[in-house]
Amino acid sequence: MATAGGAERHELAMADGQPLCVYDWPLPGARDAILLVHGLGEHAGRYDALARWFQARGYAVRSYDQRGHGRTRGQRAALRRPDDLLADLATVYDDYAAGLPRAPLLLGHSMGGLVALRAVLDGRVAPPALVLSSPALRAHAPAWLQWLAHGLARVLPNLPLNNGLPAAGISHDPQVVAAYRNDPLCTTRVTPRMADFIFGAGAACIDDAASLRVPTLLLVAGSDRLVDPAGSRDFANGAWATRQLTTRFFDTLYHELFNEAEPGRSQVLKQLGDWLGRALR
Repeated sequence: MATAGGAERHELAMADGQPLCVYDWPLPGARDAILLVHGLGEHAGRYDALARWFQARGYAVRSYDQRGHGRTRGQRAALRRPDDLLADLATVYDDYAAGLPRAPLLLGHSMGGLVALRAVLDGRVAPPALVLSSPALRAHAPAWLQWLAHGLARVLPNLPLNNGLPAAGISHDPQVVAAYRNDPLCTTRVTPRMADFIFGAGAACIDDAASLRVPTLLLVAGSDRLVDPAGSRDFANGAWATRQLTTRFFDTLYHELFNEAEPGRSQVLKQLGDWLGRALR
């Protein structure tokens, strides 16, 4: 078993035979655990600091490189089927839960937040609590580009394209931006099938907000340049009657809330810690 920083690393085969690279930050004797799901173009190794934050609070942690990302083998940002990311999450989650005393929490960032939320709304996974960080519920991409992605997904589904995401918008911390730009495991690629999944699933999540049945914390970067925070606002408006959603807006912060410059990062983690203490009582 390989190690990466503080994580143990191995591969887990999906139903179609595709192996995913899985990272575990184990904590002997832990009663609680959490599964982290990364965003578009990045990888699970970027979550070492957040994993250690959870470990310090008694959680075992797992994450994984989603299909087409990081150390997971295969074409960058490519999917065989539109729902691959949802099926993969369910497989990784169930595999993790099978070895734990109780079901793990689920946390998703950006595209990972979209995947986590859609999987929960579809009943593919049933975590005791859900955390969404800057979820990709709506894109800044214009309507014509979304329609183009939809059309290309039918005829050239895995055509490699540039994702157009502004790296400078991930954090106010220049060291975080530089590390992201220089990380060989990060990719600027997206494919029409993956883009079409993101656009369609985001709109569907907003439409289905009233069906939320899991205690959920929604963390929103108000100055997000990678995803449109209005999507999170619309989801929050649709989910308010469920009494399952707690929303925290950080008006001046950028996309990667857990990698923001101080004091922003500590403010986000304080809100997360306080909510976990209330939600899991």
